[in-house]
Formats: sequence, C-alpha cells, structure tokens
Amino acid sequence: MALKRINKELQDLGKDPPANCSAGPVGDDFYHWQATIMGPPDSPYSGGVFFLNIHFPTDYPFKPPKIQFTTKIYHPNINGNGSICLDILRDQWSPALTISKVLLSICSLLTDPNPDDPLVPDIAQTYKTNRARYDDLARDWTRKYAH
Repeated sequence: MALKRINKELQDLGKDPPANCSAGPVGDDFYHWQATIMGPPDSPYSGGVFFLNIHFPTDYPFKPPKIQFTTKIYHPNINGNGSICLDILRDQWSPALTISKVLLSICSLLTDPNPDDPLVPDIAQTYKTNRARYDDLARDWTRKYAH
C-alpha cells in the first residue's frame, strides 16, 4: 500500500509540481526522498534554496512522513536539527494529504511563521518583538546557508 501510494505521488509531482518545490527518491529507496524548496519571494528566505529529507513510514499514508530541513534556517518553527513544528506533520495528519500539499504548507510556514507554537522560543520572541531584526537574521542565514 505505502509503496503504491508513494509511486503515485511521485508521478503526480512530475506532472504537476507545487510552485517553488520539487521532491523525489534518493537513489533506489522510494521510502527516502529529498525535497527542495525555493525561498518564497515575499519572505526573508527569498533567493535561498532549502533541502529537506523525507522519510516515509511503511504504514504511509496512515502515518505522516518524517520531514526535516538539511539546510540551516533561522525560523521559529524549525530547530537546529531541521525538525519542523507543523500540525499536519503531527496530530493533524490526514491520509488525504500528499507530499505536494505538505511541501506547500512548509512554504507557507516560511512566509507566515507561527510564533505562538514555536520550536525555537528565542527566535519566536525576536519575531514578535523585533520583526526587522528577525528578517535581517533570516536573510543572513539564507545568504550563508541556502545559496
């Protein structure tokens, strides 16, 4: 079941890739993918190229994929290990979701962080209290790590 669904998603991604995102298997392992997200133009991540690892569980799509950034990023909902705090990757997962939709949600998180559910409280605090400083730091990290 999982492999059949993963194969279908790979075909769908090829036909209709989400804006600013791409993803596909690493070598012959269909349970391990690499994804690329281009920093959204209307965000401090603009111009950056961010890489993510995707690991599908054997009971996918009934359990969410494990996704983490391999590119360092300054963001309140993404920690130093690349873990992402996003409800659809945890308790709001639904088998109706696809990797395309998940990647679009991650892109949207780059444009609109959720400082009220932070993985990195210090960055969330900066975002809430000094947005210009947050944007500067996010742009600096993007230049340093995502080019």
